[in-house]
Amino acid sequence: MPEPLRLLQVGAGGMGRAWLRTIAANPTVVLVGLIDLDVELARAAADEHGYGDVPVAASLEELASRTGAEAVIDVTVPLAHPTVSADALLRGLPVLCEKPLAETVREGLSMVAASEVSGKLLMVSQSRRYFRAGSAFGRQLAELGPVGSLSCEFFKAPHFSGFRERMAEPLLVDMAIHQFDLARKLIGSEPVSVYCESYNPDWSWFDGNAAASAIFRFADGTRFSYTGSWCAPGLETSWNGRWRASMSGGTATWDGDGVPVAELASGAALEASLGDEPEEISGSLVEFVAAVRKSTIPQTEVHSNVISIAMVEAAVRSAALGTRVTVADVITDAHAEALATVQDPTLHAALQGWPNVLKVVGLES
Repeated sequence: MPEPLRLLQVGAGGMGRAWLRTIAANPTVVLVGLIDLDVELARAAADEHGYGDVPVAASLEELASRTGAEAVIDVTVPLAHPTVSADALLRGLPVLCEKPLAETVREGLSMVAASEVSGKLLMVSQSRRYFRAGSAFGRQLAELGPVGSLSCEFFKAPHFSGFRERMAEPLLVDMAIHQFDLARKLIGSEPVSVYCESYNPDWSWFDGNAAASAIFRFADGTRFSYTGSWCAPGLETSWNGRWRASMSGGTATWDGDGVPVAELASGAALEASLGDEPEEISGSLVEFVAAVRKSTIPQTEVHSNVISIAMVEAAVRSAALGTRVTVADVITDAHAEALATVQDPTLHAALQGWPNVLKVVGLES
């Protein structure tokens, strides 16, 4: 058995602590350093999770070389992801980055460039892909035939306080990435266009639009419809949403938490096949370690994950314009913006060297 992969973690806040517990529970990795701008917070988090002998620091530069680190977990706020992840990559360290990859497609493309320039893996932790029941739902869909229509309803009423309640599009930008990304996995095709309307009910405690409805068209003809609200008290759905898929061979539903249910066109039940694979961020970590060790491409590698970010940006643009928006246009525009704004000459050269950004991210074959 190989020696545990030596990890540096950047970020010691609430999600950072969840990652510390996940690392501690996985024998194939070992934490060799914890980094946070608030060094006292980092020290307290390390001590509380049994890492009293692990060094802490305010920057990656302080620990990257002297700890013998082999990879980085980026659990900083989304605004910092492009800087922190690119810094680690350019130091020769593969990165597992918390979702979302970045706040904009433009920044996401600069992170693709950093991965290409460094030759190191950048993977995004899309934890909703790692639910045993969700994977069983996906297997049912595959058995029933190509997906004709897929829908997700998401209704919660969280009182976050803080930045989410001040965002212009809190539901679409901060939450819907989970469902949009999972839809790509379940459908097995890529999004082409979206029409979206977002709004804020009278009783909402959010400043921005806390509710939205969107319909995506995928390259294989599948339609994915999403309806959600973050100000919907009573009869709330799972945080994963409530799903329904229609195929020629039957229909499958998943409430987001329990075992999915499927029925063949004949009326007979199609039983769910549940695995025992690790779930949520534990699943992300397992796939990341395997990818680093075996030089394989994980399902949420940065090139592909840009498309999930583009789905969000396209939905926001559609809501603002009141028209259908194509995902390809969002990515193409973002590439032009990246070329105009990226200052690092090496990253700029990589961006400029792409003859077709849509092929780079996998939206076109």
